[in-house]
Amino acid sequence: MSCAIYWFRNDLRLADNPALLQACDRAERLLPVYCHPNPEAQTRWGFVRVGRHRQRFLRDALDALDAALRARGSRLIEVVGAPTEQLKRIARAVGASEIHCEQIAAPEEQAAVESLRATDMSVCERWQSALFEQLPFELSQLPTQFTRFRVAIESAGDLPRAALPPAQQLPPLPVGIDDCAPSRPTASTTTCDHRSAFPYAQRDFCGASEAGLAHLKRYFNSDLPIRYKSTRNQLIGIDYSTKFSPWLATGAVSARQVHAALIEHERDQGRSDGSYWIWFELLWREYFRWLHRRHGARLYHPNGLNPKADLPSHDPTRFERWCRGECGHPLVDAGMRELAATGYLSNRMRQIVASYLIHELACDYRAGAAWFEAQLIDYDVYSNQGNWLYIAGRGTDPRGGRRFDPDWQARQYDPDERYRALWGDR
Repeated sequence: MSCAIYWFRNDLRLADNPALLQACDRAERLLPVYCHPNPEAQTRWGFVRVGRHRQRFLRDALDALDAALRARGSRLIEVVGAPTEQLKRIARAVGASEIHCEQIAAPEEQAAVESLRATDMSVCERWQSALFEQLPFELSQLPTQFTRFRVAIESAGDLPRAALPPAQQLPPLPVGIDDCAPSRPTASTTTCDHRSAFPYAQRDFCGASEAGLAHLKRYFNSDLPIRYKSTRNQLIGIDYSTKFSPWLATGAVSARQVHAALIEHERDQGRSDGSYWIWFELLWREYFRWLHRRHGARLYHPNGLNPKADLPSHDPTRFERWCRGECGHPLVDAGMRELAATGYLSNRMRQIVASYLIHELACDYRAGAAWFEAQLIDYDVYSNQGNWLYIAGRGTDPRGGRRFDPDWQARQYDPDERYRALWGDR
């Protein structure tokens, strides 16, 4: 009797999960597994991989996934440690011959899969976190600028396929499951700051897939999408932006599910500048994914895609002050305090604080990207690296980098200093 492991990665949902459906079709017995990184594991910059805010959000996502699996006669096994070691050990315990998972086109994630294959494990990957399974042009012809990418996608007229329903029943669990020695990190006791623009401790904003889908429905049934373009650069509150990104980052909600809800909204309420801009942002997310498929590890070189750029400079003292929200600019410091207190930051503030680190403090953009990885609830390897490269002039920005004048940004987006007062030193 064939037995397989389904390795959940950044796809913590049952609906619209083609890789999981494929595993269900091919295996007579199936064991769902999630691998946590070692709590001691750090980036080269000395930061943990998963900070306290994301730990809490992820815990809710995994608990909800386990409940959904149990309702279908299965369950989620959680383990801590390197996937190569843990999945190989579990495969031996249950007699699994295959591992199924989503494909993640980033160097460390790809290295984990290749390491498994090097142990003679069969790993079946599926590209499924993007809107599109393929592009209307060859990957080698991926435009070097987002605008050209957007125009090419829109000119082709192809729409993402419909989101798939969940499997109603999964293959039974394998024999030997009691020998898997599951373990999981101690749950974070972090409390969500009441000022947060994404209050993840509240039921409506917890990590569960059901919460994400309910938020999706609630958002698109309101007039918020119509106003999105005019509100998206605000800094305070829940309603200024869609707030889809945390669920998209864990995969509790898929991009196709968001797109389907957007299309339904436009059918019911009509297209607007705001609804188009939501599509526009989905395409940015899409572009960063295909950029990784095209360039892979090059995106993580010091110069990224810009061979003419100087090697990044770095000042550890300035960087540490930036992380603590003590670099001396009130708006930037307010943003960094919000990030530390809540694990969330508006897109506008992310651009401002990133620009300040690179262009004012002359620090290495890679250190900033690693700090965001450690802090953000909605950390996404594709978007995080793509955006930092863009600001640093080492990605696909035709201007060769983006410097945001912090004083102009403060006047434009915090004219009454409410944001600076909200996150001022206390």
